[in-house]
Amino acid sequence: MSKVVMIIAQNNFRDEELLDTKAVLEKGGAKVKVAAPELRKALGKLGAEVVPDMTIKQIKLNDFDAVVFVGGSGSADYFDNEQVINLAKDFYETKKLVAAICIAPSILANAGILKGIRATAFPSEEHNLRLKGAEYSGNVVEVSGNIITGRGPEAAIEFGQRILQALK
Repeated sequence: MSKVVMIIAQNNFRDEELLDTKAVLEKGGAKVKVAAPELRKALGKLGAEVVPDMTIKQIKLNDFDAVVFVGGSGSADYFDNEQVINLAKDFYETKKLVAAICIAPSILANAGILKGIRATAFPSEEHNLRLKGAEYSGNVVEVSGNIITGRGPEAAIEFGQRILQALK
């Protein structure tokens, strides 16, 4: 059984990107944990309330097969967060799956792991992805080696399905 950790912002994560993606993963047999900066209730942009299973500090690389960075405006808090950027690098360098959706692919770009990689993100992040060496496609979902990126909330279900396929 694959183990996945989904990282959300404490406030303003995108509800569908967490809930729909998580539902697809769990239906496919993956064990999913949700992480945020604190263990108190996290609030989605559309009103979802989620109590995280763990803090970002508690994530141990060896406990998971994949890390998923959920978008929403709150995830911009992680663009320059050294701890989060290092997690992205560590998962990538150990050949584990790294996935990000909406504006969260900028975390991967800022971690330097999208150089020469075909990726997608919410259109607001196209410039940053290109600046950091990614080949921005604007497609709904992109799979490139052990990196999966999704464009936005409308991609959540397909994003989840592609993560599941990659974990098999």
